[in-house]
Amino acid sequence: WILFESMNFVTFYTFVTFALFCAHAELTEEVPEGMIPLEGGSFMMGSDDKDATPDEKPKKKATVAPFFIDETPVTNKDFRKFVKETKFKTEAQGPPPAFGWSFMLALDTPKEILAKESTRKIPNQDHWVAVEGAYWRQPRGPGSGIAEVMDHPVTHVSWNDAKKYCEHVGKRLPTDKEWEFAARGGVAKKQWPWGNKPDITKYNIWQGKFPKENTEEDGFLTTSPVKHFPPNPYGIYDMIGNVWEWVANKYKPPADHPQSKQQQQPGEAPMRVMRGGSFVDSADGSFNHKARITTKMGNTPDSSAANTGFRCALSPKHVKRDEL
Repeated sequence: WILFESMNFVTFYTFVTFALFCAHAELTEEVPEGMIPLEGGSFMMGSDDKDATPDEKPKKKATVAPFFIDETPVTNKDFRKFVKETKFKTEAQGPPPAFGWSFMLALDTPKEILAKESTRKIPNQDHWVAVEGAYWRQPRGPGSGIAEVMDHPVTHVSWNDAKKYCEHVGKRLPTDKEWEFAARGGVAKKQWPWGNKPDITKYNIWQGKFPKENTEEDGFLTTSPVKHFPPNPYGIYDMIGNVWEWVANKYKPPADHPQSKQQQQPGEAPMRVMRGGSFVDSADGSFNHKARITTKMGNTPDSSAANTGFRCALSPKHVKRDEL
């Protein structure tokens, strides 16, 4: 106030106008193609609902700075362009020390691939199989392709792969807080952007008896085109269901989570957070995850699967990204 008292009216007006301009400049920057500008702010993150998982708890106040986020997950078309420009090879693709295989859903795996000795089932989760030759360009294993699914999310990408893509296009992975802020679409106290009741006309999840039967009431056994289902109130597509999305943050298992007792080995990269659920998840949590705004889990950064994708984010110029 001492400063203001020493100003005449013209000086004061100029000072206030300049301050408002600087604050608004963050939001009036030209929006990158295919991205949605979000002003940021405070919101309640997570869930304390009775069916909330340890990963979703506790519900707490979070604040994010202004940022841009991709309108859709990165598609096969987008990723193909990146690979053409960089000759990049994903961790699922190889060569060594990369894996040369990725996880596929057994129900969507051709019988001739299931019969191969090289196809490995996962103990206690035999609905997933490790398939040699499955990677982003061959999402259903050797002999498959992406010509018919160019507008579907790219899959079989690890956190490391996703980070490389984002860096190449001048962006970054969203933070955990940014992702949930965007997923909420400005709504509070709701499990989904549209309300508190699941609606299969609004997202791609599993219908039927998992893992042997998918009735495909939503029209899809696995992934769907990124703009097939309606966007949330912010105009963002596919934040819930379709594919899990990598975010930037390290994953910290809750105290009562089995993984919290596992010691990270020397030289081992920390696990990373994934958000949103996927086509194998459920409306009510009766199997796998309950796919909703707060759905979260962790995985190793070199992991990839047929239900794992990502999208990018970007901070406006002169705005510092939120802490991870």
